[in-house]
Amino acid sequence: MAEKVLKQRPVNELEWPEAIHPVLRRVYGARGIKAPDELDYTLERLPSPWLLSNIKTAVTLLRKALARDWRILVVADFDADGATSCAVAVRALRLMGAHKVDYLVPNRFIHGYGLTPAIVAEAVAQGQPDLIITVDNGISSLDGVQAARAANIRVLITDHHLPGASLPAANAIVNPNLPNDPFPSSCLAGVGVIFYVMLALRAHLREQGWFAHRDEQEPALAPLLDLVALGTVADVVPLDQINRILVAQGLARIRQSRCCAGIQALVACARRPLETLATSDLGFAVGPRLNAAGRLEDMSLGIACLLTDSLELAQQQANQLDRLNRERREIESTMQAQAVTHLENLVFQGEEKEPLGYCLFDECWHQGVIGLLAARIRERVYRPVIAFAPHDSEELKGSARSIPGLHIRDALDRVATCYPDLLTKFGGHAMAAGLSLRRGHLEPFRVAFLEVLETLLDKEALEDVILSDGNLEQWDLEMAETLRDGGPWGQGFPEPLFDGVFRVAGFRIVGEAHLKLMLATLDGQQQLEGIAFRCLPPDGFAPGVKIRLAYRLDVNIYRGSRTAQLMVEHLEVI
Repeated sequence: MAEKVLKQRPVNELEWPEAIHPVLRRVYGARGIKAPDELDYTLERLPSPWLLSNIKTAVTLLRKALARDWRILVVADFDADGATSCAVAVRALRLMGAHKVDYLVPNRFIHGYGLTPAIVAEAVAQGQPDLIITVDNGISSLDGVQAARAANIRVLITDHHLPGASLPAANAIVNPNLPNDPFPSSCLAGVGVIFYVMLALRAHLREQGWFAHRDEQEPALAPLLDLVALGTVADVVPLDQINRILVAQGLARIRQSRCCAGIQALVACARRPLETLATSDLGFAVGPRLNAAGRLEDMSLGIACLLTDSLELAQQQANQLDRLNRERREIESTMQAQAVTHLENLVFQGEEKEPLGYCLFDECWHQGVIGLLAARIRERVYRPVIAFAPHDSEELKGSARSIPGLHIRDALDRVATCYPDLLTKFGGHAMAAGLSLRRGHLEPFRVAFLEVLETLLDKEALEDVILSDGNLEQWDLEMAETLRDGGPWGQGFPEPLFDGVFRVAGFRIVGEAHLKLMLATLDGQQQLEGIAFRCLPPDGFAPGVKIRLAYRLDVNIYRGSRTAQLMVEHLEVI
């Protein structure tokens, strides 16, 4: 287990309105907020969709599709971002008059990722579309786009993944990560990109008199923000101001029960109250249930759940997703135990120090869960981790998770440049990526990957630092709700984390090896409750001892009762 180092976040001293709680002023200042208007989450603060490269070409293509009643096929990714992106595209296009819009999502185990020639062939076999719209994929689909164009199918790519050296020959590409794209954020999730495309399309149709000519009311797109919020949080993209606006607006709709039937059903399966839902609930309770379909079976189930307007049908589908998620957790638990055994048994030829990164493989591992496994092991070793699983008799699929300080896609690109025959394909972001290679290339790849880490990874980045917002002196429900309402919190805009010394009043093990804590302040004046997930008591842990904690203060809801609770991120006996 990597040693953790507790450090204080630097704080920018700013003038804040009196209405902002002093603790939140400190928290916001530590997250780089430079002015109070950066906390304005009204829709008016969203930048114009016309700032995106190629947006006019994309909108012209979509208007032609509507006017000529083209068959439109949305090709989605098989994760939560892809599923919500698909639901936004299908719902919005139908609202704006599309009569022949359908979707197709690749099966992870059959087709692989993105718009592949195999997916194009399947689309043609099911009834050739006039237009394919990719959501949350497509920027690396050179062969698939070529196959579609050869079949006389137009292609609009909407994606947010980093482009490679060559772009596919699509009719239009909308991606804020295109080189020199003028849009003020490169952090949109796939669902954010397609939402922006639909905003631009509606504006264009309005200007052209589309709705007035058809004697139809202009459709509202704000009801789709619940899907945008879920996909944005689940894809763990940085919550810059634009994404915070999208998430805050979507969360507000969910809390008011103005969300689609599928999200209502998924939240109910997660046993979370709609009226107090937080980003952490989307990320750790709702998102995983949706993701489970793409990891173990077919994401078509998840998309269907998000598209139905029948709460009864949505609940049935959500129950299926919940069952898949429980199965996923069991598989992941087994794989994690095997991976830990791998780590304990590894012998690095002549190496006296821990390697800079890990490449792990087991013939029994499940391809749909290796990303979660890589993330769990990364938490344990605080090194870049790539977990591999068999795809077929010839090929392995890998999922990489990185640490701050190493752009994992750039690392894979360096490997591909220096050793062009090793990787079959790869793609991703700074913190997560996917790759494929032939079975016989696993060991050469491991060696090459470690060589690249030597050149790209600053050794200081290997320090597992916990950044604290300092001390907290109020631990009641009012403070917990103030902190929760101060968000939305998430990747790049982390939930407030504090540290302090307490005395153990008692403890017990609950659930799956979770440490339930009864705590007292050092002066003995206050009693507090806390919980540390996936944590067993360390050496010397006993009632009466002093411990230093890094923790979040959150609202615990149990049988209708709301209390403040410390969510412990780090614990050490002192």
